[in-house]
Amino acid sequence: MSRIRILPELLSNKIAAGEIVERPASVVKELIENAIDAESTKVLVEIKKGGRSLIRVSDNGIGMDRDDALLSIERYATSKIYDEKDLFSIATLGFRGEALPSIAAVSDMELVTRTESSDVGARIVVEGGKIKEVAKIGAPKGTMISINRLFFNTPARRKYLKTDQTEFGHVSDTVTRMALALPDIHFKLLHNKRVLANWAPTQEPLHRISDVLKGGLQDDLYEVDYNGSDVRISGFVASPDITKTTSRGLHVYVNGRFVRDKVLDHAVMEGYASRLMKGKHPVVVLFVTVPYDKVDANVHPTKSSVRFASPRQVHDTVANGIAETLRTLDRPGWGRAPAARLVHSPRSYTIHSSYAEISEPAAKPLQEAYLQLPDHTPRLWPETTFASLRVIGQLHNTYIMCESEDGLVLIDQHAAHERVVFESLKDAYGRSDIPTQGLLIHEKLEMTHREASILDTLLKDLSDIGLEIEHFGGKTYLVRSVPDILTGKPIKPLVMEIVEKVDEIGLASGLHCAVDESLIIMACHGAIRANERLADEEMKALLKQLDALDNATYCPHGRPILVHQSLRKIEKDFKRVV
Repeated sequence: MSRIRILPELLSNKIAAGEIVERPASVVKELIENAIDAESTKVLVEIKKGGRSLIRVSDNGIGMDRDDALLSIERYATSKIYDEKDLFSIATLGFRGEALPSIAAVSDMELVTRTESSDVGARIVVEGGKIKEVAKIGAPKGTMISINRLFFNTPARRKYLKTDQTEFGHVSDTVTRMALALPDIHFKLLHNKRVLANWAPTQEPLHRISDVLKGGLQDDLYEVDYNGSDVRISGFVASPDITKTTSRGLHVYVNGRFVRDKVLDHAVMEGYASRLMKGKHPVVVLFVTVPYDKVDANVHPTKSSVRFASPRQVHDTVANGIAETLRTLDRPGWGRAPAARLVHSPRSYTIHSSYAEISEPAAKPLQEAYLQLPDHTPRLWPETTFASLRVIGQLHNTYIMCESEDGLVLIDQHAAHERVVFESLKDAYGRSDIPTQGLLIHEKLEMTHREASILDTLLKDLSDIGLEIEHFGGKTYLVRSVPDILTGKPIKPLVMEIVEKVDEIGLASGLHCAVDESLIIMACHGAIRANERLADEEMKALLKQLDALDNATYCPHGRPILVHQSLRKIEKDFKRVV
């Protein structure tokens, strides 16, 4: 008996479904792409229980007659390509002919469709890949596909679905990406019969981007229009002041298709060059247009990756296009420290943390602070304290230069003060005694659905650390009070960074982790910035506060607070000693 067999068609479709249908959002993506290819101007997405119970996508496109509808659920049946030449010059979003049969193989699917020239529509019911019913039905022009009981016959796949909230978050992201790229199409999204997005068509891409991404971005988005050889870049890039802690703000499309590509991501970051702080990512909605025969969209079953014939050319065009746009803006204030400087008192010139003063035990010798450093790190001699160092200046308004008996010590002022503020916050939080300041004018926050769902889970814990935020209705929130240390600071970037970080680490890690991350972010936003001029008294006060800490070696993010250069090493470099 032969050991090699031809797999049954139903099993083959389940295997294909495993490659294409990862979760409810994958189904939504495939169905919306089909709707767009069908020349739709309206797309309605209805979800129940995160997609476990129902996924329904309706459109007003050209529809299908009965025979085409039946063919559409056959594997490798497609209207998008006809020969090998078409495969290497793909101009549509869908083309593989695997989506519908793969989805139908792992769900109960109902397809209702009608063309404009037909008097009646066609209804096809498929259960677990088997056609159960084919009938005529009254229907509007277009197509409606309903998916019930997703993964009902592949329990292992269903087992790995996350919570309804998480799965719907991925669905929302998918619809968002489509809506950003297609402002002339009306998108409507419902979850459990509740309308969560209703984006009317517009001829102004900027209006759609601002509407979808929320957060009042419109005044901070700048148009990119740049041509390279065979490559055109268009879209919008945000001011370097608008950043995220992850790459979720990068919306990059190749010939209209949203992609995740290392070459493009690197090009975007290179375009911003030194304008971004380390670990920050910009917000962009960028459209890369290349000849269809110079990009391979058939790299992955989900079509989320592409391969360029000339990746270097595409990379350089994207980087140059963004850099050129940012250079020509000449916007006052870029690269400068925030105007509000609430890190010290102008009368006493004493840096403070705006919380109960840290108790000052006997100053901790610097050598103890160095015990955690790698062996190759130079150490200061015993009994030396931060306060005993002689401040001799400030390097590039970022590093405090100090003279020690053994050489030179450089202290990163932001990292140092960030550690001071963090320890103060942590201590005050442990005592449930974080001083707050009510805002005279409450700050409004507009969130996306995903951001709002995360923020909802954090409201109580944020209140416990002095950040009182109230749900104002829909996806709008009001900030009512902030910790004293953040008075006068921009609050919206702080809240967004907290939400992004919690989204990144996942709520499953526990709310205590979310609180820790929130305290770190608050400390970062409340601390002295780089490129900020300090008076000698301020620098000395900061050194004194470092002496009161148990850990004065690293900032909360893990960056070193100070570096030391021995006098002997300096003299050796100048050839004074051998």
